[in-house]
Amino acid sequence: MNISIIGTGYVGLVTGVCLADSGNTVYCVDNDESKIKSLKTGVIPIYEPGLKELADKNVKLNRLYFTKDIREALKKTDVVFIAVGTPPLDNGEADLSNVFNTAECIADSIDCFKTVVVKSTVPVGTCRKIERIISKKTKNFCVASNPEFLKEGAAIDDFQRPDRIVVGINLKKDNKKESATAKAIMDEIYEPFVRTGAPIYYMDTNSSELTKYAANAMLALRITFMNEIANVCSLTGADVDNVRIGIGSDKRIGKSFLFPGIGYGGSCFPKDVKALYQTAKGKNYEFKLLKAVDEVNVSQKELLVDLILKYFKGDIEGKTFALWGLSFKPKTDDIREAPSLVIISKLLSYGAKIKAYDPAAMDNVKKIFSEIEYANDMYSALKGSDGLIIATEWNDFRTPDLDKIKDALNEPVIFDGRNIYDKTKMSENRFNYYSVGR
Repeated sequence: MNISIIGTGYVGLVTGVCLADSGNTVYCVDNDESKIKSLKTGVIPIYEPGLKELADKNVKLNRLYFTKDIREALKKTDVVFIAVGTPPLDNGEADLSNVFNTAECIADSIDCFKTVVVKSTVPVGTCRKIERIISKKTKNFCVASNPEFLKEGAAIDDFQRPDRIVVGINLKKDNKKESATAKAIMDEIYEPFVRTGAPIYYMDTNSSELTKYAANAMLALRITFMNEIANVCSLTGADVDNVRIGIGSDKRIGKSFLFPGIGYGGSCFPKDVKALYQTAKGKNYEFKLLKAVDEVNVSQKELLVDLILKYFKGDIEGKTFALWGLSFKPKTDDIREAPSLVIISKLLSYGAKIKAYDPAAMDNVKKIFSEIEYANDMYSALKGSDGLIIATEWNDFRTPDLDKIKDALNEPVIFDGRNIYDKTKMSENRFNYYSVGR
């Protein structure tokens, strides 16, 4: 099948590359000319394990193309995916200007029947608005909602081996054939990825759009709940690891997303929690639970700074801290809403200095904080530092040389925001070790 992907951000690139790898001919479109030029030379603008190798392979096989010309791409394709960004506005609502501008361009470019698939994360009712935009210029189309459920750092595997696929298609009373055609096309596109039994759930577009937001909000809620439990553990002397195991063994609850830490970040959870809250508010309903989730997550990002200030009796001016981890999670260079950015900003405001290291995200942070030092490796960040802060649970940090850490630090104190070390082992090695809820 011939497919166009409008938008070469995280979702657009992963979708385009994976669909090309299943045998389709894919045209990835973006209005950023410099990005298209880079992609054509093999430069992938995001860090995602396996993505560059898969892209290079399919470019060589003449199945993956990059272009700025949306009209030319649509002439060659039967299906067009909208995968442009929907960043948050100041009030938390999703900015849909890119989505609607893309819909206008698609309407101007349609020359035969097209299935328009909305992959971008959009509020409830957006697909119906897209239908109205395109229908002003042509009736030769059908809109489908197809939200993504990709984890950064594991996106290729998530796409190729999905838990489920969700598709929203509104049944057209006046022309059921168009809806049936769109469903057949979506079946064909995803057939290679559901051979092991993963289901495709068909529903209306409103339900599909809300499913995406509800899924991310639920996961954000679980993380936030465990962060609150961890804070209660710190006050009562309980151990959050024991609590986590105790509740996670309940089949009704499960073990996933129960690890406490210093808050969630990234492009999805913070944005989607706020957007769903605003969607409900627009219908005169206050989603109190989501408001609380967002507030707790904001405060949780300052937890390590509070521990540091308490340890140093409120005076950290002139002190230097090694910071391991800058990305919001491992296996990505994404720093959007990363707790590390809050930690850096707060420590600098108290007059502290920072020596940071991250396997992938340092170049992105340099664009925000040019005043901090960036180390070539994790151990060189420790030399002469007054303490170690761990903000991201990269595998690189999980089994370090503890003697090296102790020798390099001015004093053996670690503030672990991801609970990656055994507290008993750290005590035996005579570290002053502070973690979350333990």
